[in-house]
Amino acid sequence: MHVPIEITDASDPRLADYVSLTDVALRRRIEPERGLYIAESQKVIRRALRAGHRPRSYLMAWRWVDDLADLVERAESDGVPVYVAAHDVIEARTGFHLHRGALASMQRPELPTVAAVISAARRVVVIEDVVDHTNVGAIFRSAAALGADAVLVSPRCADPLYRRAIRVSMGTVFQVPWTRIDPWPAGVDELRVAGFTIVAMALTDESVGLEELASAPPERLALVVGAEGDGLSAHTIAAADVTVRIPMAGGVDSLNVGAAAAVAMWALRP
Repeated sequence: MHVPIEITDASDPRLADYVSLTDVALRRRIEPERGLYIAESQKVIRRALRAGHRPRSYLMAWRWVDDLADLVERAESDGVPVYVAAHDVIEARTGFHLHRGALASMQRPELPTVAAVISAARRVVVIEDVVDHTNVGAIFRSAAALGADAVLVSPRCADPLYRRAIRVSMGTVFQVPWTRIDPWPAGVDELRVAGFTIVAMALTDESVGLEELASAPPERLALVVGAEGDGLSAHTIAAADVTVRIPMAGGVDSLNVGAAAAVAMWALRP
């Protein structure tokens, strides 16, 4: 039986990967630079492992050691340290109270090329400059649930592997093929050459209703959704083949980007 490593001091350097997990600006620098991301909860960790991602270490409270015995045993055979600590020590290090079982510092995988991600896809979602991690996670969860084949994220879009994005996605970020498309919106050309019709969700005078497009959808479709507030950039709208809107009632002009993406994915499913 593998004996976990007890940590009693929140400043222990062995927990460097787990520092200030609630500080978004800090984590944006630390995680890519160190080649890691943080997975939270046993469900998310297990999905990451099933996707072939490799752990650097685990951090958990003592009460979870038995529940996660198989992970602990596997960590021993793989030479991965398992750190355990009291809740106050974990909270002092991470900045929040851990109540979802465990954290894992995971090796960040190398992203595939756009060509590899879209090669067999019929439905692709492109997320342009959405900086809210909750919305990014929600879009990934909808993509997995509603049959999207791939997700592409613009260079300025929030990190899909940020802890909150992963948690909101329920780990489906490990399930749906994705990568960054850079440059953007110039990357529209690569999608179009691959046979995709570029559909931008935008409120313009030329926008067609979603039901009209859904009545005869193209064979390969790239649905582009934009940030809250500003929406899609003018360059992206100009580069699209079609702009589409969801008809609204009740005096509401638009939906949250996560909700709008889900409605469109369902309507345009192949």
